[in-house]
Amino acid sequence: MSFEGAPIRWKGVAMSFRARLITFFLLIVMVPMFAVGFLVLRLIQDSGAGKAQARVNGLASAAASVYAQASRSASYDARTVARLLESVPDRGLRARVRQLDRQVGIARVVVSEGGRPLVDVGDRTAVSPGLAVVAAGHGHRTRTVIISELSAAQYAGQLHGRGFGVVLRQSGQTLASTVPGVRDRVLPRHGNITLGATTYQAVTLSLPGFEGRHVGVTVLSDGALTRTSIGTDRLVAILFIIGFFGLALAFALYVTRDLQHQLAQFLRAAQRLAKGDFSSPVPVHGKDEFAALGVEFNAMSAQLRERLQDLEREQARVRRSIRNIGEAFASNLDRDGLLELALRTAMDATDADRGRLSARDQPDLPLTEAAHVGRLDGLQEIVLESERRALEGDGLGQASGAGIFGASVALGAMRPGLASHGVITVLRTGRAFSEDDLALLRQLALRATLALDNVQEHFDVQRAAITDDLTGLATHGRFQELLALEIEEAHRYSYPVGLVMLDIDNFKSINDRYGHQQGDRVLRCVSAILRDTSRDVDVAARYGGEEMCLILPHTDLEGTYVIAERVREAIAAEAVPLADSDETIRVTASFGVAAATAGSKNALIAAADGALYRAKHEGKNRTVKAPQPVIDEDARVPEVSEAEA
Repeated sequence: MSFEGAPIRWKGVAMSFRARLITFFLLIVMVPMFAVGFLVLRLIQDSGAGKAQARVNGLASAAASVYAQASRSASYDARTVARLLESVPDRGLRARVRQLDRQVGIARVVVSEGGRPLVDVGDRTAVSPGLAVVAAGHGHRTRTVIISELSAAQYAGQLHGRGFGVVLRQSGQTLASTVPGVRDRVLPRHGNITLGATTYQAVTLSLPGFEGRHVGVTVLSDGALTRTSIGTDRLVAILFIIGFFGLALAFALYVTRDLQHQLAQFLRAAQRLAKGDFSSPVPVHGKDEFAALGVEFNAMSAQLRERLQDLEREQARVRRSIRNIGEAFASNLDRDGLLELALRTAMDATDADRGRLSARDQPDLPLTEAAHVGRLDGLQEIVLESERRALEGDGLGQASGAGIFGASVALGAMRPGLASHGVITVLRTGRAFSEDDLALLRQLALRATLALDNVQEHFDVQRAAITDDLTGLATHGRFQELLALEIEEAHRYSYPVGLVMLDIDNFKSINDRYGHQQGDRVLRCVSAILRDTSRDVDVAARYGGEEMCLILPHTDLEGTYVIAERVREAIAAEAVPLADSDETIRVTASFGVAAATAGSKNALIAAADGALYRAKHEGKNRTVKAPQPVIDEDARVPEVSEAEA
């Protein structure tokens, strides 16, 4: 009787053993792999779209940064030119401006007086202007100087690169473009546009230009780069899946032949000895090889039923773990959520019935309980001992007592050479943790640590964006943002807002005599005094260079003056130690204060800056009030100071 030629009836269909194995292979292996392949290709598509969006957003951020940097540089030039033109009469102004333009190489210069333009020299397509005002004094009139260092073409040329381009427009007119075929096409703020045979992803920024008109800067990213990347990734994924299919099919054919050879004798014996339901135990007779095989088959059937039950429980745990991991990705910036999910995932993965997660908020703070699951009464000694062994050893520790087994794993380090993020402890009753359980805990801790590092880096970047590295005060941009919000609240609820601007006296001479490191020490010392002598509700910021400022909510002009005097006296009384020496130096600062219940942010800054300017020229180390509360709604002044260092 030939085994390979003998068909087996399966639910009314005659199928050979080989056919059944192939059918099993198709259902169990290939169908899920097709589903996985479809999911992988879809994920590649979504990932490519995300990368494309991130790329064009990054290009837009770079364009805005270049524009802002050019504007700041132009502001410094504007202050220099404003000083040079302060004493030039109107009739000689144009000639002097052209002379300066030839010497410095400026794209465009506009000089006006009282809103009346006097001189407009240079390229009309110039962008990224900077502004300065010649302060009134010495019998001269106040003039406004606006300068740009870049034409639209020069700015676009700085941003041009392979795979992307830039288009500049103002009032419907195209100033410059590095992408052909734009003409009068309407460019989207966010979206795709096809120019010629190329489809671009576009982001449009609105940036300030001359005469109060905004310049539209559109960044275009070639979508072909993303499509090429997606196509390559898809090809790799398809080749991998095809290779897996081929390997699985070859393995299945090999196993089929081997099983046919090994089971042929057992099948013939089973057909002779028992016919009927294969779910019944194989009858065992005698003590020969067939009897031993029958006994082993029955034992294997019993073990298989038990293993299937274990597998079902294990699959349920895996499903819970996968769900938890998915939730962790969805909340990857929620540190507390990540910690709790890490604990629950560790418990599910090790079949623990209770657990605790201890964490620290900062590297120098002690561990505190962040989350726990289940009752831990009476188990503190096991938990603490297990955690101690994990933190003092190689990151993994165990302890037990009264039939309770605990395992702890450390969550990496918050910084190289520093303490760990925390420690996860899981406990279960009656069963010690196996090597597989401990290995799973290590892998989970590694994943959780990477996620926590990403969260920490995100918040570090966020903090660095609004905090000055040297002084620890708010940055200039953060100051502008907070002052604008405070002015808006003042308008809404009619309460005063005070502003203090200070400049360290003779700071340049400190740098020249003692070096820039000593200058940095002076800046840190003054900023510390500014923080310590101000109120909790006040906002201290570094305005630029040695200039600092203080926003005082709910404070009128007199109250602002009192606080400024307190800060000034504290600075004058402070002895700043010299580096590498026991000697100290004394520093002073000049203050300008202003307050407003209405008006614009720029008008308030201008008033305080003007008062600071007068304090400098009246002898320094003094506080000068603005002449009146700021009420000018339409003030448009530069966010720079005319005070000398």
